[in-house]
Order: sequence, then C-alpha cells, then structure tokens
Amino acid sequence: MIVDNVLVDKLAELSRLKFEEHEKEGIKENLQKMISFIEKLNELDTTGVEPLLFMTDTVNNWREDEVKGSISREEALKNAPSADTGFFKVPKVIRH
Repeated sequence: MIVDNVLVDKLAELSRLKFEEHEKEGIKENLQKMISFIEKLNELDTTGVEPLLFMTDTVNNWREDEVKGSISREEALKNAPSADTGFFKVPKVIRH
C-alpha cells in the first residue's frame, strides 16, 4: 500500500485532525512503517493456529472476601503532615 498525501488527508478528515504541510512527511513515513510491519506479519504461515481471544483459560478468578485487620484513626493520622479533629488536613484546591 502506498501512503501519499491523499491518504493522509483522508485519514485526517476521518479522525478530525488537522496537519500542517510540513507534518505530513513524518506522518507518511510513520504510516508506511506501520503498514510494512503488518505486511511482514501477513507473510507468516498461521495455518492451524487457533485465534487467541484471552491470555489465559482462567474464567472469573475471584478472590474470597476476607475481613482483615485495619489500623485505628489515630494510628493512620500519626504520620500525617497535618491533621484536624480526626481528619487529614489538605491544602484548598478550589478557588473562588
């Protein structure tokens, strides 16, 4: 497949992107490299190879819910840079 300005313009239109003329050369080179890579993959003989849908055969490998220990509020706030009446104190991030 040949990558030219017409193809780049069509892809830009479909993806709602705008490219400057000086950017098109780099885009054409990158697209041509990607297409060459896919064409090289198409040369492989995949006869008898099952399509890979999932990486493992495991289905819904859920863990059991277990109640585990936790730390107290005082212990959690012990190393806090700033705390106020049992809560972490953080800088205000919303300005009026």
